[in-house]
Amino acid sequence: MIRAYVPHPGGTLIHSLIFNMLKGMSHRPSFAPPSAARFHRRRSSGTRDERYRSDVHSEAVQAVLARHVESKVAVPMPSKRRSLVVQTSMDAYTPPGETHTHTHTSGYDMIMSVLSHLGSTSSSSSSTQSGGSGNAGRLADSLAHTHLSHPHLKHSTPPDVTGYSSDSSHSHSHPHPNSERHIGTIARNTQKYGNAERMETGDGVPVSSRVSAKIQQLVNTLKMPRRPPLREFFVDDFEELLEVQQPDPKQRRPEGAEMLAVRGEDLGVVTNWPPSLEAALQRWGTISPKAPCLTSLDTTGKPLYVLTYGKLWSRSVKLAFNILHKLGSKQEPMVRPGDRVALVFPNNDPVAFMVAFYGCLLAEVVPVPIEVPLTRKDAGSQQIGFLLGSCGVTVALTSDACHKGLPKSATGEIPQFRGWPKLLWFVTESKHLSKPPRDWFPHIKDANSDTAYIEYKTCKDGSVLGVTVMRIALLTHCQALTQSCGYTEAETIVNVLDFKKDVGLWHGILTSVMNMMHVISVPYSLMKVNPLSWIQKVYHFKAKVACVKSRDMHWALVAHREQKDISLSSLRMLLVADGSNPWSISSCDAFLNVFQSKGLRSEVICPCASSPEALTVAIRRPVEDSSQPPGRGVLSMQGLSYSVVRVDTEERLSVLTVQDVGTVMPGALVCVVKPDGVPLLCKTDEIGELCVCSVATGTSYYGLTGMTKNTFEVFPVASGGGLVSEYAFVRTGLLGFVGPGGLVFISGKMDGLIVVSGRRHNADDIIATALAVEPMKFIYRGRIAVFSVTVLHDERIVVVAEQRPDSTEEDSFQWMSRVLQAIDSIHGVGVFCLGLVPANTLPKTPLGGLHLSETKQLYLEGGLHPCNVLMCPHTCVTNLPKPRQKQPEIGPASVMVGNLVSGKRIAMASGRDLGQTDDNDQFLFLSEVLQWRSQTTPEHILYTLLSSRGAVSSSLTCLQLHKRAERVAALLLERGGLQEGDHIALVYPPGIDLIAAFYGCLYAGCVPITVRPPHPQNISTTLPTVKMIVEVSRSACVMTTAVICKLLRSKEAVATVDIRNWPPVLDTDDLPKKKSPALYKPCNPDALAYLDFSVSTTGMLAGVQISHNAVGAFCRSVKLQCELYPSREVAICLDPYCGLGFVLWCLCSVYSGHQSILIPPVELESNPALWLLAVSQLRVRDTFCSYSVMELCTKGLGLQTEALKARGLDLSRVRACVVVAEERPRMSLTHSFSKLFKDLGLVNLAICLQGTSGPDPTTVYVDMRALRHDRVRLVERGSPHSLPLMESGKILPGVRIIIANPETKGPLGDSHLGEIWVHSAHNGSGYYSGYGEEVLQSDHFISRLSFGDTSTVWARTGYLGFLRRTELTDASGERHDALYVVGALEEAMELRGMRYHPIDIETSVIRTHQSIMECAVFPWTNLLVVVVELEGSEQEALDLVPMVTKAVLEEHYLIVGVVVVTDIGVIPINSRGEKQRMHLRDGFLQDQLDPIYVAYNM
Repeated sequence: MIRAYVPHPGGTLIHSLIFNMLKGMSHRPSFAPPSAARFHRRRSSGTRDERYRSDVHSEAVQAVLARHVESKVAVPMPSKRRSLVVQTSMDAYTPPGETHTHTHTSGYDMIMSVLSHLGSTSSSSSSTQSGGSGNAGRLADSLAHTHLSHPHLKHSTPPDVTGYSSDSSHSHSHPHPNSERHIGTIARNTQKYGNAERMETGDGVPVSSRVSAKIQQLVNTLKMPRRPPLREFFVDDFEELLEVQQPDPKQRRPEGAEMLAVRGEDLGVVTNWPPSLEAALQRWGTISPKAPCLTSLDTTGKPLYVLTYGKLWSRSVKLAFNILHKLGSKQEPMVRPGDRVALVFPNNDPVAFMVAFYGCLLAEVVPVPIEVPLTRKDAGSQQIGFLLGSCGVTVALTSDACHKGLPKSATGEIPQFRGWPKLLWFVTESKHLSKPPRDWFPHIKDANSDTAYIEYKTCKDGSVLGVTVMRIALLTHCQALTQSCGYTEAETIVNVLDFKKDVGLWHGILTSVMNMMHVISVPYSLMKVNPLSWIQKVYHFKAKVACVKSRDMHWALVAHREQKDISLSSLRMLLVADGSNPWSISSCDAFLNVFQSKGLRSEVICPCASSPEALTVAIRRPVEDSSQPPGRGVLSMQGLSYSVVRVDTEERLSVLTVQDVGTVMPGALVCVVKPDGVPLLCKTDEIGELCVCSVATGTSYYGLTGMTKNTFEVFPVASGGGLVSEYAFVRTGLLGFVGPGGLVFISGKMDGLIVVSGRRHNADDIIATALAVEPMKFIYRGRIAVFSVTVLHDERIVVVAEQRPDSTEEDSFQWMSRVLQAIDSIHGVGVFCLGLVPANTLPKTPLGGLHLSETKQLYLEGGLHPCNVLMCPHTCVTNLPKPRQKQPEIGPASVMVGNLVSGKRIAMASGRDLGQTDDNDQFLFLSEVLQWRSQTTPEHILYTLLSSRGAVSSSLTCLQLHKRAERVAALLLERGGLQEGDHIALVYPPGIDLIAAFYGCLYAGCVPITVRPPHPQNISTTLPTVKMIVEVSRSACVMTTAVICKLLRSKEAVATVDIRNWPPVLDTDDLPKKKSPALYKPCNPDALAYLDFSVSTTGMLAGVQISHNAVGAFCRSVKLQCELYPSREVAICLDPYCGLGFVLWCLCSVYSGHQSILIPPVELESNPALWLLAVSQLRVRDTFCSYSVMELCTKGLGLQTEALKARGLDLSRVRACVVVAEERPRMSLTHSFSKLFKDLGLVNLAICLQGTSGPDPTTVYVDMRALRHDRVRLVERGSPHSLPLMESGKILPGVRIIIANPETKGPLGDSHLGEIWVHSAHNGSGYYSGYGEEVLQSDHFISRLSFGDTSTVWARTGYLGFLRRTELTDASGERHDALYVVGALEEAMELRGMRYHPIDIETSVIRTHQSIMECAVFPWTNLLVVVVELEGSEQEALDLVPMVTKAVLEEHYLIVGVVVVTDIGVIPINSRGEKQRMHLRDGFLQDQLDPIYVAYNM
């Protein structure tokens, strides 16, 4: 048996060493301080929780921390807004400005090594292996604050003219164009960067611009050498995730022989032992009625009441009679023998509980003792209710005082607690009970297999089970305890434990009555006031036995002050109930050291091991002979993590000292089996779960047959396949081994077991390591929780502790960093998340302990509200899929041949032919079309503008528009003195003036550029964009309204930009009366018609040149596709400044002759229903809008659909609602919109650029993992990793589309994601930069394929997408080709060698917590930065960090580097409702976001 405890060289046995390990180590004065006095001084501060204290362990932790003290790696400390610091640290917080009295190292040294150490422990993480380069360092060196360029893209990007500024001093901090908030979001204030002075780091140092420096620190940290990665747990294959666990080469294996089951001594039959517990009570109650049974104490420690055996007997009989005969009616009694009854008694009333318990036994009903519910929402109270419900409990017995203290409703009734069944509350005090008739006696039987009582047990996951104990088991257990502990009649026992369950119930309520003992019950409330009270009671009553936990011993040590009037010499047995916690040994040793001088003998300390299922498993017997030392061993924690028992021979840093808990109980058989799977016997040097075969155990979990079978009906199997015994064993939930001499050693519990990467760690061991980190001024000792959460196919460790209100941010962060480092070194495991919460906020159990499962639940739900969080995903997530290795470039020809061979068609599609010409198609120029319409249909209305109230504010007929355009042309030629081809900036609000000015420019032969006017409330951020467009476009003059003229000359405007170098500004409110002498006759259709300036989502300003030819072709395509004729009316709610919005607002009506009803989106801010009411009242069939308009309606009108119905809103005539956007269609928004307004008649919504002739837009589900590899793989709806994509509308007539590889320019097949290339007559003719650099960007507009059809000229859209041939047919009978846009090429992020689209990660993040309003992500030096907008209190900010990190890991296999929590409205959005992520990135790096919290994940 002994053989394998040591690794033995050359096969020789080292018996002496083993014997020392398990037997002789106690001869050393193991943890003896030189004098008791020094010990008291040290304890007085109460610095550490004695339960987890061990000098050896503390020294080990300090050695680990000291080892790294030289390597001072700067770890970026989280940045926190001052308001958050003040709120979380409560009243006692020291303001950051004050100097702190304690002398710790500075803010960044404090880690001292977390990172030098973390560096050596992490593994394949996003920072090291992304992009396939495997080196974050290279990236760190290229930290130029530039726009994300894609060096691999051969084509050039549009010119970034955002950096252009006339004032060179601004060249680095240029304002971003179009950073204004779009109108479509509610409560989003205009963009406000530049409040950096309100932000500071946690250490109270105001920040100027330390963000990029912190990120640099983080990158440097993550570049440090790491622990070699484990073999990948799974390969991210397209088909499936393969989980392949590779064995660890360092893994130790058990080498001993197979263990044999260990039998306890025989249970001796004593002649006068009673046949049942009730019989014992009857005997003592009648022959020794005056003998004291139980003394209860008040909070001052004085005896409150002495219950004699006579009183206990008579009261129990009286209660039994009342239970059976006074509840319900004679015909229908509420309680019959065998029914379950709840016992609800407080911990300071053992007398009432004892009477109730024995009353139930006498009445043959089954007591279910539970805790007193203090509020309706107690931690864990709901699960207790489920237990009561499943047990069929209808009656609750309680005391008078407890009944009065229960929460009451307004009518004075006790409300039904959450999850509880309806209960009748029955008070057990004698004065409330009827006397039984003289001839009534309870029926006292011998102990049988009926259920005696049900003990509740809380599981690791928080669920509550009821363990049923039979009457025969109850009696046999009492007999076994009597024999083991040597109990005799009339002994006095002091009980500090909870008397309702476990050891306190077995010794203090049951076994005591069997032996007519006197119990002194010390309540928890008295222990809180006077921790020495139990020792005083031992001395006062000369007690022989005391039942305590290591906590009570520790409290006595802390409170002990050389008290003269106490002695423990009367004790023959000090029963330590939690001896199964390996860390209890330190309390036992320390207690012995101090109280040996008070008469305490070492052999008196008797740890025991117990569990609710198996009752007492083992107990150290009290011996008279002190020469026999107890067993103890110093075991290697690394060995324990592999379930192997090894004496620690290498370095004494990571060790666990365990003490024996005695031998097996009399009459029991114990064996150790593997915890998982088949219950195979363990080897002698292997840790496993203890199983007990005995009469004295529980028999089942009440009402749960499946779980009962797995726990109470276990048949251990030997390696040969034979059963150990024909009788069933019970799993105890205790992990350990049986040492020499049959001594039982416990190393942990199944409930505290955390299995990370195949290694087993014990939560208690990790708590002990955390508490050994000095200085301990920062957290509360007993308020620390360790649990695991599953993230990415493995368990991850989470540590949560309560922070003292007087600890500063810097101190707490230092402590956290050191804890991470200590756990990493001692246990060889990384911590996923370490959080500190404010004092007294973690959920408590009724006895004041920490409610672990509720804490874990709060963590998972984001309800912990921590005040400090440190996430370490880089350290502990070692099982990410391998980064994608870029294959040597396969040429485009091979790709094409491969597609043909595999039967995949090349992804090409085209719209229908443009067909025959109309009347107006004879004109090459739009100005000519307008002149023709003014002559043929002068009174036909082209435009109607609506006000915010929905009334028509102005309208234009063909003739009116023509006349106004003529007068504008006259103004330009007369006052402006402009030449043909000059550029004119049109700075107008959305409306009629803009249209007239545009056609006036065409009439004068000038080139118009539409520019959004500056926002009057936010001139400082919007005016620079206007100025930039005017300058970049080389505008010769600016045309605008009188109001905007005034705005441009206002004080704020002058303060923002230099007004002197503006071109001339013309006010068109005052037009000349006469028309211009001669209208300009254009002659070259390829000449420039107008410039289309827009800001891309990456923040780049680009002007596209649009020719007269392109204008005509585009208008014609739209006319055919949307079937626009003069008789039609179309409602347009779009910004008219660029792209399709401008074309629909200004050009299409003139070309097609239909009436456009113009609704400026800005008006929806004051009246969200404007657009829909207009569509309804004017009976419009087709309408155009943007996603921001749709979002505004969905959010703003969500609760008003009934009111709108009452106002007559009817959308049943709407045939098509076209959403104009350049991004991937927002399916969730369109679904919400359709669903919300379905009741108002909105049916068959074709949300796209779609005519009636085409099929409805289709939706496909693609595999998101394949998409990262630029592959398109269709999957079923709802399958894992599926991403829904909606068709982006029908391809316009006259348009051809091909999907090409953006790098090689080769054509791609249907199953590939590539760049969308377009060939059409209305393509732009190039970028305008004003510096003659058009050549550089020509590639964008005149690209050719590198293989296949190399003659066609294509324009590159910069968007990634794919084509799918559907089963649907279009009007011509051809099969319909659907185009799907996935995202912008320049926004796609390359991380870990794969292509990620920000929107996918953002969608995952927004789903994680209800308080996240909006999210944006961007990469920086290969770190992924996630910015979330918080809706709610700032207290919730830190809850989001772990949730965001976990969501991105689980769904995208990416580690988030930085999490930034900001206020609503910080993420900049352009006029089309698209996020400007690069603008946000620059704001973040320049520290302009004023974040609530910034977390740097380690």
